[in-house]
Amino acid sequence: MIDPTKASIDLVETKIASEPVFDGKLLHVRRDTVRLPNAQTATREYIVHPGAVAIVALLDSGEIVLERQFRYPLGRVLVEIPAGKIEPGEDLLETGKRELREETGYVARHWEHLTTYYPLVAYSDERIDIYLATGLTREANDLDDGEFLEVFTAPLTTAAQWVREGKIVDSKSMLSILLMEQRLKS
Repeated sequence: MIDPTKASIDLVETKIASEPVFDGKLLHVRRDTVRLPNAQTATREYIVHPGAVAIVALLDSGEIVLERQFRYPLGRVLVEIPAGKIEPGEDLLETGKRELREETGYVARHWEHLTTYYPLVAYSDERIDIYLATGLTREANDLDDGEFLEVFTAPLTTAAQWVREGKIVDSKSMLSILLMEQRLKS
């Protein structure tokens, strides 16, 4: 069987130098000089991101927990699954538990890691770990200062249809919903 991660030629670029371009509260931009496989050099600019955890919160009814949130870069409200950034030194599962409770008020008895993906590989090191949360109970949420969102639920089949119709366009939500739909069909 072919291993898709094994290249037949050397593709590795080696960092020669690195400099900060911008250091923000969440994002950091770097500019690196790299040696290419053919021994020439090139410049690589990329965003350093702390990573995030996204949660498919599945109710016993088969509905999932969703959020409507205004996303400033796009200038519009998007429908998304709950998610949030990993705090320095924080365990991935703890991030998921914290974000689910803070944003939605839900607490889960059962957690399962579904996958890890990298949404912006050409210009960011961001990774998103996706978890399935089940056995949900509702408590009070505790939004961060400056965070405004609307929590609602919808059948997983409806959310998957919204993905296909272009009503859910956020990549972490699209991937998570379609993975769950496929998993429940199997």
